[in-house]
Amino acid sequence: MKNILLPTDFSSNSLNAINYALEFFKDEHCTFYLFHVQKTSSYISDDLMAASSHTTIHHSVLNPVKEKLKKLMDDLKIEKPDQNYNFEIVTDYDSFIDAVKQVIRCKNIDLIVMGTNGATGAKEVIFGSNTLNVIRKINCPLITVPYGCSFVPPKNILYSIDYNDHFNEDGIEPLTNILDKYKSTLRILKIKEDDTLTIAEFDDKKHMKEFFKGTDHTFHSITNVPTALAIDSFVQIMDIDLNAMFIHRETFLERFFLGSVTSKISYGSRVPLLVLHAG
Repeated sequence: MKNILLPTDFSSNSLNAINYALEFFKDEHCTFYLFHVQKTSSYISDDLMAASSHTTIHHSVLNPVKEKLKKLMDDLKIEKPDQNYNFEIVTDYDSFIDAVKQVIRCKNIDLIVMGTNGATGAKEVIFGSNTLNVIRKINCPLITVPYGCSFVPPKNILYSIDYNDHFNEDGIEPLTNILDKYKSTLRILKIKEDDTLTIAEFDDKKHMKEFFKGTDHTFHSITNVPTALAIDSFVQIMDIDLNAMFIHRETFLERFFLGSVTSKISYGSRVPLLVLHAG
């Protein structure tokens, strides 16, 4: 059974990501944790003054959120009566990242699914500050769902590899699980600075051919093109449904999210992104 964390702020964007997750894991036995973190700054003294004298500050802050999560949970159960899904609600009153780390540890979370805000030219706006912080600071597989993106079975999956990265099986299981579930075709794209073929790159390709031998896969490379623009173009030309990539370093993160000054279109608005972390 998979344990899936679904953070929500009750926005249409986060609700869309939740619906995507429920469709994505159709016919699997999953527990979905509907998760909301209430920031301290969201409350002012008037909110607390209005509470009953018998009510703790903690309850005054979190009880309305729990009611909203319960209503959402009940609605989802009605919408998916034929699925083998369990739902639990989790609330916290903490910093978002600390709360996420705690729930991952306590609930043995396998994957996080979060919404993004669409591409607008700044990485914090493209992904939202919470999503960006999860990518950077949380060592857990993550699917980010672009604003307004409806579920499409991922028949064509892109695996993007930065020019400084090398193939490693460690941490790739979420991708192989998806490939197995949907019998997807895998497009392996190497982002390169030049046409030079190194020994390490040759070994990587040989390793991947063996590792993905049970999967329909093809190899591609794009040279001397800004990362965001290269991936965005490939996604459109090859009709990609999901992009998977390992995030190892801040430099790749910046190149991927922002690209160059002339590529503000950014991949971010196209298809969901599966973020993987090695070890």
